[in-house]
Amino acid sequence: MIVHVCSAGTWLGMDVVLGILVFTALAASPADSAGFAFAIGSFVGWPLVTAALLTLLSGVVIAVGSKIGLTRHRWVLVKLVLTLVLLILTVTLLVPSVAEVVRAASESHGPVTIERSLIFPPIVSSLMLIFAIGISVVRPWGRRRRREDPR
Repeated sequence: MIVHVCSAGTWLGMDVVLGILVFTALAASPADSAGFAFAIGSFVGWPLVTAALLTLLSGVVIAVGSKIGLTRHRWVLVKLVLTLVLLILTVTLLVPSVAEVVRAASESHGPVTIERSLIFPPIVSSLMLIFAIGISVVRPWGRRRRREDPR
């Protein structure tokens, strides 16, 4: 449980820092854009993916190894789906986008364009993680109904 809470908190914190860096980069002078690109690239990649994977795996271990179960409660299924969606979006969209910005900053010795579209991942991810953390505390929706025995 401690690993799960700490990894989810780390993931949320990294998303908040990403949001702050992106907003600041967009407001800063173009001369500073390469520095922001490198700062963003320093943790968007294996550190962020590691926190996300650790959150997912520890959550599955907790659910399977306890009376909560992975499929007994709707709130657990919602958290699982949210975590999987965020992890897939991070790996397939965010990490490649940031890698491209870092590559451009490495190759050019001048200003780099930090896309405005990088604003959305930390906002969406932070809100989804806050929602997932919230339903862990509130535990709404109760248990799923079991299928009736066809006999």
